[in-house]
Amino acid sequence: MDEIFRPTAPAGGQPAPVPAQAEHPRPAPAPARAPIPAQSPAPARRPTGRQRHDSKITVYVSSDELLDLERLRLTLRADHGLSVDRGRLVREAVAAMLGDFDARGEHSVLVHRLRDDA
Repeated sequence: MDEIFRPTAPAGGQPAPVPAQAEHPRPAPAPARAPIPAQSPAPARRPTGRQRHDSKITVYVSSDELLDLERLRLTLRADHGLSVDRGRLVREAVAAMLGDFDARGEHSVLVHRLRDDA
């Protein structure tokens, strides 16, 4: 549990060493899903953006999900002039999902998608 809330940098300013992790088996790719129509816009919940973050999580994704994320990042740069890293994309997605949940509760995209997986 201590590793979950460990600081990412000690007081000296140098990054904290990352503990070695056992290799986890990768889950099978998720089946394609039909798009879920939005019923109302999500409230203006904003991610933290470009700042030093003091908390870290590790998220495992499939190869296809990683490629989709990279395609999205490159498309945003090429077509919209937005140069963002994967962390920023994930924080934006989390903020959008939380905002939708705050606004719509049990009718949110998150609840709908999680119920489909159950």
